[in-house]
Amino acid sequence: MTTLTILIENTKPEGSKLISEHGLSILVETAQTKFIFDCGHTGAAFDNAKILGVDLSKIKIAAISHSHYDHAGGFPKLLDSAQIEILFTGENFWEEKFSNETYRGCGFDKNFLTGKNIEQKICRDVFKIDETAWLVADFKRRYDFETIPSKFLRGVNKIPDDFSDEIILVLREGDGLAVVTACAHSGILNIVADVRERFSLPVYSVIGGLHLTGATSERISRTLDELKILGVKKILPCHCSGENFMNNFNDKISTGSVIEIF
Repeated sequence: MTTLTILIENTKPEGSKLISEHGLSILVETAQTKFIFDCGHTGAAFDNAKILGVDLSKIKIAAISHSHYDHAGGFPKLLDSAQIEILFTGENFWEEKFSNETYRGCGFDKNFLTGKNIEQKICRDVFKIDETAWLVADFKRRYDFETIPSKFLRGVNKIPDDFSDEIILVLREGDGLAVVTACAHSGILNIVADVRERFSLPVYSVIGGLHLTGATSERISRTLDELKILGVKKILPCHCSGENFMNNFNDKISTGSVIEIF
């Protein structure tokens, strides 16, 4: 069994003492490995860990899905709670991020890692963490309607962002797989189709942010139809999935949620 604890997300249970923010951070616990997938924006995720009674002190691995502030900005504060030795990222992680003209990057650079004696490992294809968990990068664009908004820019020349730095988490689920995405900027259908092809296994569950905020009803319907065709049986959306998309589901993730994958 693998357990996902949502340390921070856009929402929280009513009356909860937990902190919510626009961002995502997940504690992943497989039978063999315990690690952090994304760090939220401010590091409040790790204050939540204390409230939840979660001990991060022995965690040595973190992975950041991409270098937007709401997924990477909290990383420096993670170091107050965990002894991180390895940070997994995708290619081109250090290219600055913008939304139109506004900086939206992580707020730290490679020198920060060097100063903390943290090794950066770059995932360019499939990286095996253990027998039940993998990081995956570099997704083929198969669905033309899964476009990246033009406001997203990268680099000193502010070219259109292709999110070549994006990585996702794949977990064993029974005789198939669960896909955990932070934002799915590359397109959730592109991602699921690619994972199915690379692993030669079915994808049963999709968990996380699907970046469908502001999507048309037509795109939402088509996405749901195509996910069904791809064999996905369970969807647990959060963060940037958009209210209109999430309204299709009774089960929603919020800060403090615990998800068990068998």
